This record gives sequence, structure tokens and C-alpha cells, in this order.
Amino acid sequence: MRVTIVGLGLMGGSLGLALAGRAGARVVGYDPDPAAGAAALERGCVALVSADIADACAEADLVVVCAPVADLPAVVGRALAAAPATATVTDVGSTKANVVRSVAPHDRHRFIGGHPVCGSEARGAASARAELFDGATWFLTPVHDSDPARFAALHSTVTAVGARPVAIDPGAHDRLVALTSHLPHVIANLLAGQAGAGTIDGHDPLAAVGGSFRDMTRVAGANPRVWIDIFLDNRDALLAAAREHARRLDDVIVALEQRDAGYLARFIGEAAGARRRALEAAFAGVAGDLHVVRVHVPDRPGAISGIAQALGAARVNIEDFVLHHVSPEQGGTAEITVAGEAAADRAVTILDEQGYGAIATRLEPGAPA
Repeated sequence: MRVTIVGLGLMGGSLGLALAGRAGARVVGYDPDPAAGAAALERGCVALVSADIADACAEADLVVVCAPVADLPAVVGRALAAAPATATVTDVGSTKANVVRSVAPHDRHRFIGGHPVCGSEARGAASARAELFDGATWFLTPVHDSDPARFAALHSTVTAVGARPVAIDPGAHDRLVALTSHLPHVIANLLAGQAGAGTIDGHDPLAAVGGSFRDMTRVAGANPRVWIDIFLDNRDALLAAAREHARRLDDVIVALEQRDAGYLARFIGEAAGARRRALEAAFAGVAGDLHVVRVHVPDRPGAISGIAQALGAARVNIEDFVLHHVSPEQGGTAEITVAGEAAADRAVTILDEQGYGAIATRLEPGAPA
């Protein structure tokens, strides 16, 4: 299979590594930035970098467009014009309705939108890794005109690189990610901005934040060049999600004003149920109840690797790992998620023997994950 990747950043570079290593593809790349192309070639993400998009797409069986959201309609159009009629074109943009709508009627049978739900704070092909897509949901957005054989082939390719393909309508996709990705970015920015807007009796709120604030604002301040385009491209769906969020917040405000403990209890209970469902989906393949082992981590080189090695030697599998750093003097706390009470007890025993203070609790919906 001959694959052309248009856009050789982290996503395009990682896809090149995965396609070559796992699907046996010959990967050709193109990027308008020569430095990005050179980095992808040096990293081994592509076998060849073409000087222009037409040359890159000329002999492709599959073209994957990894351009910024705002550029997707134009770049997809160029790829469709340059690629052979037999080639399928897809993309990896995080919004789908606009790019799907932009495709000319005579090309709709060979364009299938895509969105792998994965990524990293790292940038560029130098940080690319083939395993980026392992276990990730990869949305595919076929429409009525899509060629079923092309969709089946793309579905197989997505599976080959380790992802889990999920077919969805383009508009439904955008409403879904507005709620689960784009609105959380808005709220994280609001929380960070509100806490940093001033002092309270001379105290800086940001100097007193705890783990819950850090967890909820992890994505605050993400690359504005990327996120402004995403917010505006998915404007209608994000507006609807934000208005619904505002309505629900108004209900909480009224409950607080009226001291309505019953409403607040139902409000928290519904959230606990929703989070439980999210945890069940995230750890669907894990046997046994999830437990979180919390351990103090001193701020010194090798502390984290020592914990991981000790657990690994005892065959305790780490399902998830979160580190909350407090300060160089106090170190931080690692939250290690394991499956099963026996594994949790074993982890506590091992870490205690290593001189770390550890406790384990069953992961409940209201507890930090």
C-alpha cells in the first residue's frame, strides 16, 4: 500500500511510523514547511518527502491530510485533485462537518473524514511514536455517498495501526466532541482565568490550589493557534454545549440560593453515576475493581522509576499513573491505579518495604482518578 501523509507534525509523523511498521506501507510525505519534512525524514516517519503536494499524491492508494483545522477544506481539496481517482482521501481533524461539507459532490465517494482521539503535548515529527494510536478511538465519518469498499479498507488500516475505528455521522461527531473535549477546554480556561484574576485579602488563589484544581485546569492555555480554530470551526455545537452548561450552572446557583440540599444530593449522585460509566468505558478490558494506590514521592532523581520498577518486579500492572507535584521540598503524590484488591494490597506492601508511605482505596466515582 502506498500512503501519502500531508502534514508532518506529531500526528502525521506518528502515523507514518505506524503505517510503515504495522501495515507494511510505503509512506511518502509532504509538508509546506521544509524543516518539518526534514525532521520527519530523519526520524524515519516517511521514506520520501516530496517538494509539492501534487508529486506526493500522484501515486498514492491512500492520502491522509494532517493539516490544521482551519486549513483542512482547502488542503483536502488539493489532495483530491492531485491523487489518482483510485485513491481514498481522509483526514485527522478534530472537527468534521465543515470539511465533509466542503468536498465536491463528484469526490464524496472517495473522501472519508477521520479523527483519532489521541495526541500529546509534544510537537513535531521529532516526538513521533508509532504507539500513539494504540487503543485510541478513531472516528470515521462516512456519508451516504461514501464508497463502502473504501470505507472497509480505511477501517482495516485504522485497526492495523492499533486504533479502534468508530463510524459516526459528521454532525453527531462535532456535537460529541464539543461536549467531551471542546467545552472542557473552555471551562479549564475559565477556571484558570478566574482564579488568576486577582487576590483575596492579599492572598493569591493560585498559590493555594490543590490537586482538584490542577486536574481540572490541565488543558488550560493550550496552543491558541490550534484551539481558536477548533472553537470557531465547531462554533454551533460548542455554543449549544456551553448554553446547556450555563443552564445547569444556573440550576446549581438557584439550589445554593434556596439551600436545596435535595437537589444538590441528586446533582452529585447523577455526576457520580456518569463518572462511573466513564471509568467503566475507559477500563473496559480490565478484570477486577479498580483501586488507587497513593504514595508520597520525594523530589529526587530516580524516585518515580524506582516505584515503577518495584511494582513491575512484583508483577503489579499499572493501569494508570498520575503525579501531583507539590514542591521541591515536599515532593508530591503519585496516584497509581491497579486492578483488583489483591494487586492493591501487594502494591502497598511492596512500596512500604521500599520506604514509601502508601495507602490504597477503591476507586469511587467521586474520588480523584
